[in-house]
Amino acid sequence: MPSPRSGHRLSAPLLEREPELAAAARAVDALTGPDATGGLLVYRGEAGIGKTSLLAEIGRRAADRCTVLSGRGGETVTSVPFHVVRQLLVPALLPLPEERLRRLFGDRFDITAPALGLAPPTAPLADPQGVRDGLDRVVARLAEQQREQPLVVLVDDAHWADAESLLWLAEFAGRLPGLPLLIVLAHRADPPAEPTATLLRHVDERARLTVTLRALTEDATADLARAALGDRTDDPFCREVWQVTGGNPYETVELLATVRDRMLEPVARSARLLRGLGASARGSGLVARLERLGTAATRFAWAAAVLGTDIPRRLAATLAGMSPDEAADCVARLREARIVTGSDPLEFTHPLVATAVYRSIPPAVRTALHGRAAWAVTLEGLGAAAASRHLLEVHPDDDPDVVGQLREAAREHLAVGAPDAARRCLERALQEPPPPDAYAEVLYELGCAALLTSPAATVRHLRSALDLPGLDPALRADATCRLGQALAHSNQLREASVTVAAEAARTPPGRARTRLEAAHFMYESFRAAEDDPHGRSRRLAALADHLPGADDAERALLSLRAFDAMLRGEDTALVHDLCDRALLDGSPAPGVGWTDTEWGFETPAMIGIAYAFTDRPDRARDLFEEAVRAYEISGWSGAHLAFAHTLLGLAHRRAGDLPRAESFLREGLRLADRAGRGLAVQWDAVCLLVDTLLARGRTGEARELADRYAFGPPWPSAMVLPDGPCVRGRLLLAEGRTREAVAELEAAGRALEARGRHNGIWAPWACDLARALAADAPDRAARLADLARAHAERSGSGTALGEALRCAALFAAPDEARALLARAVHHLEASPSAYEHALARHDHGVALGSRTELSRAAALATACGADTLAARAHRALSDLPAQ
Repeated sequence: MPSPRSGHRLSAPLLEREPELAAAARAVDALTGPDATGGLLVYRGEAGIGKTSLLAEIGRRAADRCTVLSGRGGETVTSVPFHVVRQLLVPALLPLPEERLRRLFGDRFDITAPALGLAPPTAPLADPQGVRDGLDRVVARLAEQQREQPLVVLVDDAHWADAESLLWLAEFAGRLPGLPLLIVLAHRADPPAEPTATLLRHVDERARLTVTLRALTEDATADLARAALGDRTDDPFCREVWQVTGGNPYETVELLATVRDRMLEPVARSARLLRGLGASARGSGLVARLERLGTAATRFAWAAAVLGTDIPRRLAATLAGMSPDEAADCVARLREARIVTGSDPLEFTHPLVATAVYRSIPPAVRTALHGRAAWAVTLEGLGAAAASRHLLEVHPDDDPDVVGQLREAAREHLAVGAPDAARRCLERALQEPPPPDAYAEVLYELGCAALLTSPAATVRHLRSALDLPGLDPALRADATCRLGQALAHSNQLREASVTVAAEAARTPPGRARTRLEAAHFMYESFRAAEDDPHGRSRRLAALADHLPGADDAERALLSLRAFDAMLRGEDTALVHDLCDRALLDGSPAPGVGWTDTEWGFETPAMIGIAYAFTDRPDRARDLFEEAVRAYEISGWSGAHLAFAHTLLGLAHRRAGDLPRAESFLREGLRLADRAGRGLAVQWDAVCLLVDTLLARGRTGEARELADRYAFGPPWPSAMVLPDGPCVRGRLLLAEGRTREAVAELEAAGRALEARGRHNGIWAPWACDLARALAADAPDRAARLADLARAHAERSGSGTALGEALRCAALFAAPDEARALLARAVHHLEASPSAYEHALARHDHGVALGSRTELSRAAALATACGADTLAARAHRALSDLPAQ
């Protein structure tokens, strides 16, 4: 008969997992050597199927030659942001000297370290994408520094991982093949509801190998039974063990341990008892086992279950109302009963045990324990964010202190880049509810917290806040401006414009009103269609033309005016003067703020765009390079950084450096894709990239890009940078789809002329339409060329004049055409537009039959990266008769 060894979990062999262990061994082998490559392995299966044991064995085998980091999710801590990431990284980072730690983080220390709890936040708001990028950098550098002991990262119970950690893992997994780093992740095959299920699917898709673990066979179960109970264990007994447990390893081990504890003979006559004993390993049976230990042990286990994972013994004792000696006795009994393991901190022996204990707590008691836990955590000095997960479980009770704690927790979550956690806290605060005089403020805070992740929720909450009394004038203005942003991001530009205009009309003169008026002008400017474009432009000119740019409000108005004047094709010198005043005499940084949360990034963006489309791409480049630096330093790695790279691509496109433009635009599009589909920055990046690819002669790539992103109607409510229909018309022309191109360009021309937008570089519809109609309707085409020339002469832009003259030459007699092309070359040579200059040189060289001009055109086109144009110039050279 087996001897009783009550309280010790069986040391069971890991059976029927040889293929899974072999796959892990191969992945570990791949981490070493000069061509080290990492990856992701995913093991999934039902609860108790052996995922934890498998990961532990992988870690044990890798430990002799690798650095093993481990973390696990927990059912009661899914609301704690970065919980799993902290488990993984903090033990490895905390012992490092501060100097080495800062080198490891680089310029992302102030952004990323607070999310790991390694430093206090330095700003009230952290961009979640910036935090994730910072984590990427830290882990990548850590992996590179550990090549002698490569990193193996084990993540267990990923189905209970917090959303912030899981989202980082899903994104980071794509980088693993290029790093000496292996992540081994385990999760249940039937994960909980969204968004966890979606994130786990994304993780699985990036895995080198995904394995669904199967139950043990009857033979393996028999081997396990004989290893635990001795060789006298007979076949009928083993068969019944397998039938009772279904081959589930956890339930098998627990059942065998119970058999051993009860000192049952492992033979056929005992088999009839196994079904009843098996029930004690889970659910109500496990709860009954706990209750037999007594009320003190049960109370301590309840306290531990409420605290979750990494359970501090002292905190559990406080929550259970016990002395240290009483707690030590309870821990000993719970360990003997295979319910907890460890000493300090404590853990439950298995997630199934933790779940069963937590769910066995009577609801009223559980709620009370969470309330006590919140205050115990607070008294320990762990902060409002740590207490908030317990407050989320407490019933509303009209307690202003709870509201205050939840609001403070929301601020702490926002400061480390966890807006969803902040949103949960503020939603719970509203249920408390807040005092009447603070209700609108909490709604305002909730709207702001949701801005990055849910514009629709932001609209709902901010509208509610504005409908209530209690917001002071400054907050009302800020709430309205943020509401306008959310509406604009939701493709509701007209509603954004109307909203800020209505609030401006109610606001007394002063800074707040000026900010609202500026927002109204901006949204009207950005709309693809508006009710009174000419009246708005006149009002804006009257308001801004005389301003010196003395403060942020004046600079915002000047930037709007400069942007509008650029679009309308007004005098280029006026546009530059307006931009210079908005920038405090043209300096690249002072006077504008890319990370300014009050006036927004639009102020410097509009200045740079106005410069770019009026022959000052150098000024635009300086501004946009500053934007990239500012966003990288501040950790704004989402749509803002995407827009900065896109704008930098615009500056290089306008300067004629097509390869560099393409590089920045592709990076901008990559970053925009991470931020979400259908955003304004994605439209801009695609539009500019299509235009750049066409300039490089890569029409097929431009078409593939346009199709992939559905670049075309229906167009968004906001304008596209540059004019989207014009660029699409140019693409259709390049493909030889002339009839479709004519229809697209005619519609674009009607819309642009109606709004008075005559900048032929922003919207080159007239010249392109003239070329499309040249063969079939030459008279109409010539009139369009004349219209483009008139607009260009009004603006005085060298690029616009050169392009208009080049177009006009198509409809002139040969001698006049050569003269027009000579003038086009003159204007474009003096402009920064190297690509357009190469085009004019090519046309002029062909018209003259000049080897010199064509050679210069080929050299210019090559320098620009316009390989197709360079080839055309070389062919034209070869077609000339020998001299």
